[in-house]
Amino acid sequence: MVVKHVQRVLQEKSKKHQEDLQKLGKQVADEPLSSNILLLKQTKQIVGMSTIIQDPMTDEVEFLFYFDRLSTLLVEKAMDNVHFNAATIQTPQEYTYDGLKPAGEVSAVVILRAGSCFETALKRVIPDCKTGRVLIQTNFRSGEPELHYQKLPTDISSHDSVLLLDPQMSSGGAALMAVKVLVDHGVPEENIVFVTYVAGKLGVSRLLKVFPKMKVVVCTIVEDLQERWIEKRYFRC
Repeated sequence: MVVKHVQRVLQEKSKKHQEDLQKLGKQVADEPLSSNILLLKQTKQIVGMSTIIQDPMTDEVEFLFYFDRLSTLLVEKAMDNVHFNAATIQTPQEYTYDGLKPAGEVSAVVILRAGSCFETALKRVIPDCKTGRVLIQTNFRSGEPELHYQKLPTDISSHDSVLLLDPQMSSGGAALMAVKVLVDHGVPEENIVFVTYVAGKLGVSRLLKVFPKMKVVVCTIVEDLQERWIEKRYFRC
């Protein structure tokens, strides 16, 4: 009797989650993309690298090289949204240079396991970056994202910017939960930058409907929901 009650509660919760996602999807379906979606400029170089990455005939070594290269550009694009303060330095040639220094600490949170594809790029851009991890997996019976693990920097709420890393976003369910975890740990919504290679238009719109102050850095936006494939090619399993 208790088991049946638990099963009924879980089914009702799952149904409500799916209904909420569908309702949110209908609300954003015809809306223009948010100005907080920062699309990597589609230069010939970027399009060329994306062609190599998405070509199933590309070998493993070449795929890793170009994905890491493009990921580095995405992380650098995300760093454009970090706050800076004016700073004046004296060069070795004894000239004065008026430049900028980060206003505060920048950290990152990897959404496992796919987000680990961005770690090489992250180390290239911010070698000493504090990095947290969250494991969010979709329940295949209910279709609902579930948080299985989290390990965040203890002082993450005081960081000036937090990069949230996941190379692919489809429905946006996992991204929504990951952002909620950060907000629940005291990270201001406007300090979060979600970094991804490819995102479904509906998923990214859902995310910014719920969290309109955050920013999303993305290389490619697609119309339809795509099956996750990047981590399978990157880790070869």
